[in-house]
Amino acid sequence: MKDNVFMDIADGSCNDCLQVVVPKSMKPSNLTYGSSVSVEGELAVGPHERMELRAEAVSVIGKCVVTDGYPFAPRKQYSQEYVRQYLHLRPRTNNFGSLLRLRDLATVAIGDHLRSRGFVGIHVPILTANDCEGAGEVFSIKPADLNLLSSMKKKGYSEDEAYFNAKVYLSVSGQLQLESVARGLSKVFSFGPTFRAENSKSRLHLSEFYMVEAEVAFATDLEELATEAELLLKSVTNHIFNNGDSDLHALGVSEPKWLNQNFGIVTYDEAVKILENNADQLSFAPKYGDGLSKEQELFLIQHNNGIPIFVVDFPKESKPFYVREATHDERKAAAMDLLAPIVGEIIGGSMREDNYEKLKSKLTKFSPNLDWYLELRKYGNVPSGGFGMGFERYLQSVLEIANIKDTIPFPRWPHNCKM
Repeated sequence: MKDNVFMDIADGSCNDCLQVVVPKSMKPSNLTYGSSVSVEGELAVGPHERMELRAEAVSVIGKCVVTDGYPFAPRKQYSQEYVRQYLHLRPRTNNFGSLLRLRDLATVAIGDHLRSRGFVGIHVPILTANDCEGAGEVFSIKPADLNLLSSMKKKGYSEDEAYFNAKVYLSVSGQLQLESVARGLSKVFSFGPTFRAENSKSRLHLSEFYMVEAEVAFATDLEELATEAELLLKSVTNHIFNNGDSDLHALGVSEPKWLNQNFGIVTYDEAVKILENNADQLSFAPKYGDGLSKEQELFLIQHNNGIPIFVVDFPKESKPFYVREATHDERKAAAMDLLAPIVGEIIGGSMREDNYEKLKSKLTKFSPNLDWYLELRKYGNVPSGGFGMGFERYLQSVLEIANIKDTIPFPRWPHNCKM
């Protein structure tokens, strides 16, 4: 304006900016959009009942040379794909700042809720000697020290065995370790990074992501696990919507209608029947015995009026070695998948195989490195069950984010690991 310059400053504590009124005579010559500044002055209420700072001193801490490749301009909207090219600058954008604050709210709420339910938080290892899921989608660990690699090779070890004298991987799940701790502490959870070498660049996959995993000793049926999973989702979501109003408003997100609804439940057989009856609305008809495709999962949620739905009693051949048979039908697995809007599967869980001989038979085919896991069934075993929730998929679903890469500060996906 005639005598003043107006600028907005943000410190990252919330979505709102503070308007600063600077007399033109006081404006530093190197002040531009994107600069870091220090401002002193008097807080006052402006003409539109908005708090503003009337500057008495302004200094530029870090100048921003906008003409030298700075990728963002004021009052201009950018696509998420464009912003994602600048991971080191992305946290400065309003929308991503809101996402990070909401992510932090959810992180705190997860720990608070699970501890209120009697769970003890456990730090499970990132380096592990097993592939929990058995799918082979693991990252191998080897040292970068060429001298060590050479010396160990002479001793008969491969590069993947050079440091630990055995093959070691980045963890795909902390479940097996949690099963061990649950035998001592009864109810435990972990919340940390996991890694999958799945060659997918889809909107739902990351190579590194965070998992919330819970394990319950003395659990006897899936209903108990489903109750805990539903309570977790609702409690964390309530916390976000009770405490993140301005950031939710900035992202244009409204409270999900399922917060006050009971989640649905269908058996795998019932789910397949629903899909077969609506095959004309699907790209591919279901094939009994196969897992459900993403399209099929999302259709089941739509069929349930947009309310999350549990699918239970899968054919046991479709589930990993650690899943127990259903007590009412030995052809079925005592397993559940929780499907949620936008993402499909958001939680997977099961009762764990507690029969020593059955587990021994499965492990003979699966892995020689899990003798300790078998021993858990030998020394004072108890029935147990647990589930895991993909944290980024949870954020995707609740915050209505199209691409999972926009739910995490520094996404990693095949052929892309910046910073």
